[in-house]
Amino acid sequence: MPYETRPRDPVRIIHFPDDEGAPGWRQPVLALGNFDGVHRGHAKIMRQVRRRADEQGATAAALTFDPHPSRVVRPDKAPPLLMTGPQKLAALGAAGMDGIAVVRFTPELSRWDPETFVRAVLVDWLQVAEVWVGANFLFGHDRAGNFSRLRSLGARYGFRAEKIDPVRYRDFVVSSTRVRRLIAEGRVDEAGSLLGHHYMLEGTITRGAGRGRGLGYPTANLATGNALFPPNGVYATAVVMEGDIHAAVTNVGVRPTFGEVPAGPVVESHLFDVDLDLYGLEVRVAFIRRLRGERSFSDGDALRAQIARDCDEARGLFRRISL
Repeated sequence: MPYETRPRDPVRIIHFPDDEGAPGWRQPVLALGNFDGVHRGHAKIMRQVRRRADEQGATAAALTFDPHPSRVVRPDKAPPLLMTGPQKLAALGAAGMDGIAVVRFTPELSRWDPETFVRAVLVDWLQVAEVWVGANFLFGHDRAGNFSRLRSLGARYGFRAEKIDPVRYRDFVVSSTRVRRLIAEGRVDEAGSLLGHHYMLEGTITRGAGRGRGLGYPTANLATGNALFPPNGVYATAVVMEGDIHAAVTNVGVRPTFGEVPAGPVVESHLFDVDLDLYGLEVRVAFIRRLRGERSFSDGDALRAQIARDCDEARGLFRRISL
């Protein structure tokens, strides 16, 4: 369920242009991309990079960008991302990378032509031996660089360039764009299938108004830096904290029964069979299935009865699947 897949030594993270290079990296085999969500397609690239690095006694590394290039090039059309920066770095490390190179994407860098980027970052800074990308990867000013251009530049500068064919799940090509659309539609179970892990919000448990406890269903309120929320409603979820996984139901929304108008979505989870002081804990909320939309109730008793039905439905789901 969590996106951890391969426990390894601490991942070495370097930043361009702040760090001089990659000391100790041996003939890096590099996965190059944005990697938002670290979905099944990204995981296929990581597996290939890991295999090639192991065959050659080389360093398996990933290169990504911060901020996401769309936030610099066309901020008015930039999508909400599937992961925060720390989430993505953790997921790349868990996917088996020895090192991660983070390129600070600036307006100046966005104007670099493909060869300037390859020479400055891949050759002079990282001294790569191989570079692996997805089939549709584009780079350089106006996205002028494609895989053919990368391969020809690799031949000129002495590194190998290869691509991974798109990964399909059922009838769909797996992409971050499609995953975002599914989450925005509340289809979190389908999004998880394309991701290869449940969609997660990360953050810290903060104090709420205590209304859930008054109804007999205490909730943990999540303060998160994530940008993409499923639509308002109730979800079967799993809350991951301190290495343990707890079945839960989570409400995303504005709590209309109480007439509140919060600044943004409130994410509050009721953990089954848990009576702990959770305030201040760092947790992840993994979205498994949408149960219903959010709606207003006539009074607290009607809301309490509906929460009981939500919990029964979620418990029935958890009996059929493994967390």
